[in-house]
Amino acid sequence: MSVKGILLDMGGVLYVGEKPIERAVETLNLLRENFSLRFLTNTTRKAPKSVIEKMNKMGFSIKEEELFTALSAMKSKIEQKRAKAFPILTDEAKEYFKDFIVKENEKANFVIIGDAGENFTYSTLNEAFRKIIYDNASILAAAINRYFKDDDDKLSMDAGGFVKALEYASEKEALIVGKPSKEFFLSAVKSMNLDPKEVIMVGDDIENDIKGAQNAGIKAILVKTGKFRPQDLNKGIKPDAVIEDISHLPSLLQKL
Repeated sequence: MSVKGILLDMGGVLYVGEKPIERAVETLNLLRENFSLRFLTNTTRKAPKSVIEKMNKMGFSIKEEELFTALSAMKSKIEQKRAKAFPILTDEAKEYFKDFIVKENEKANFVIIGDAGENFTYSTLNEAFRKIIYDNASILAAAINRYFKDDDDKLSMDAGGFVKALEYASEKEALIVGKPSKEFFLSAVKSMNLDPKEVIMVGDDIENDIKGAQNAGIKAILVKTGKFRPQDLNKGIKPDAVIEDISHLPSLLQKL
C-alpha cells in the first residue's frame, strides 16, 4: 500500500482536554514532510474557527482548508437546502448557525443536534421533539458518539444518547453528517485529490473512526489513547493496525 494522505481524528489522538498527547506535535511536523494531512473531528461544542485556534495554541499549526468538522458539514447541508433549523447546540455553536435558526413560532425544516453540553435540558429536547412531530422537521445530527475523554481524564457522555432519545420518541431516524458518515470521509479524501486506497485514517474511536473509515474504503489505524478501552477490540471491528499512540505512526508507515 502506497500511503499519500493521512486523515487524523483530533481529540484523543492529538490531544486530550487542553494538552497535546506526548510527542504529538513533533510527530505531526514529521508527517507533514511526506504526506497530505486532513483533520476530521466530531467535536461540536466549538465552531471551526475556535477549533483551529485551540490546535494552533497547542502548537499543531492546522490550516483552515485541512479541517473537516461535523459542525461545518451540518451547516453545509442546511445552506444547500436553504432551510431553517431548531438547534440543540452550545451557545457558541448556535452563533455559528445564527442565519439559519428558526424564530419563535416559525416552522423548522430540521432539528440540528450536536454535543450541547449544559444545554441538554428536558425543555430543549421536548421542544425539538415537538418540532419533529408537529413541523415534520427532520433530525440532522452532527454525530452519534457515545462518549469522549473529558478534561478530567474521565469519559463523559456525548451527543449520541440524546440523538437516540429523539429518534425513539419521534420514531424518525436521524441523518448523520459527521463520522462515521461515508460522505464525510470521502469529502476529506477528495480535497487531497487522492483515492481512498492511498489514504489511511487514524483514530481512537473503534466505531466512528475505524469502522467508519473502513466502510468508505479507507484503511484505519487505532491508537490506544483518548477514549480507547481494551474492550473496544472485542466489538467485532478489526483495525488494520493498532498502535500505542500517534508517535508510533511514522515507523508503522515505513512498513506499509
